[in-house]
Amino acid sequence: MTGYAPVAIYVGFIVAFAVVSLAAARLLRSPSRAVAGKLDSYECGADPVGDAWIQFPVGFYLVALVFIVFDALAVFLFPWALVLRQLGVQGLAAMLLFLGIVTMGWVYAYRERMFEWK
Repeated sequence: MTGYAPVAIYVGFIVAFAVVSLAAARLLRSPSRAVAGKLDSYECGADPVGDAWIQFPVGFYLVALVFIVFDALAVFLFPWALVLRQLGVQGLAAMLLFLGIVTMGWVYAYRERMFEWK
């Protein structure tokens, strides 16, 4: 049981912090200070007017897909750079292949004018 004592203490601190934070927020909040603007939902600077079930332009989804491509690039590029010396020439070739594939995706997105906001 002594091996689990630090874990139990840590979990106790986490639970205590959550309870104290929520209790303090409940005590400090004031319904009289709430204004109508604070209670509205906020998304992309657009006023929340009308029905929530509207169709978004395809541009939103295309930007999200391009973001995922470059996010995957960052996820693989940084750890690779840390172990580059141990990987040698094969690691360099594998990353150049990966960067080539990502570059082809970027060129395709550029030719299809996905980077232009319509």
